[in-house]
Amino acid sequence: MGLFLPPPNPFSLLFLPLSLLLTITPSSSSDLTTLVYKGCADQKFQDPSGIYSQTLKTLFDTLKSQSSTAKFYKTTAGDSQSTILGLFQCRGDLSNSDCNNCVSKLPEMSQKLCGNTIAARIQLTGCYLRYEVSGFKQVSGTELLYKVCGSTQASGIGFGDRLDTALGEIEKGMEGGSSNGFYTGSYESVFVLGQCEGNLGNGDCVDCVKSAVERVRSECGNSISGQVYLQKCYISYTYYPNGVPTQSLSGTGQNPQNTQRTVAIVVGGVAGFGLGIAFLLFLKSAFKKRENKYGG
Repeated sequence: MGLFLPPPNPFSLLFLPLSLLLTITPSSSSDLTTLVYKGCADQKFQDPSGIYSQTLKTLFDTLKSQSSTAKFYKTTAGDSQSTILGLFQCRGDLSNSDCNNCVSKLPEMSQKLCGNTIAARIQLTGCYLRYEVSGFKQVSGTELLYKVCGSTQASGIGFGDRLDTALGEIEKGMEGGSSNGFYTGSYESVFVLGQCEGNLGNGDCVDCVKSAVERVRSECGNSISGQVYLQKCYISYTYYPNGVPTQSLSGTGQNPQNTQRTVAIVVGGVAGFGLGIAFLLFLKSAFKKRENKYGG
């Protein structure tokens, strides 16, 4: 089931900045419920009797209860006149308790951010929820919903090739058929993550991920981090100059497909500033020692 959109402009999307580090290395359960973006249909329920509001509540209650034992669940609520289709999905490396905690935040956030709109998607770091009234026009599974590229650029020979190889590992991981639509791994200090919607077939999952990889390659260039959310899948990557932290891969149930190696790539911006500060401190220390030596 895709997210159905009434023409011409079904969604008013709010794009919020998000630390990509939180996306892949959550340090606490609260990080999992950080808002990534919202998508709300412009049209509200025509609901004088309150039937749609009650159906939506029933749908939310069902999704919350199922999230304690499943990481993906899709269902419908209501009768033929007021059917609402909905689903949730948690990131593949979450525990059942973290998944339930994440999904439990979604209904309230949906009501607060979108109200009683006829379709909505709320994407958090660790999970997302979407619903729509039955009968809307379905959009492509590779429809771009949200993207963000890190402002810091990597400079140095070989980063583009290294990133291409790391992103290619997501595609390979999905092609194996044993990934269950979720993959994490690293290649030469680039950590990658990808996930497909739970009911997507293996072939469609691979195609969706390939589209996401093409997007992030063309949109993010040499950014040291990036993420792309399509209708049916999403991917993210982060480059760690000092090597991928071990907690990035903890709890995933998977091992990196390639051996990690710390690479010598000079990162512009913040890293350059940090090196400048270190050099100034070194000079200050050297002058102080000289003064002490000569009694200055």
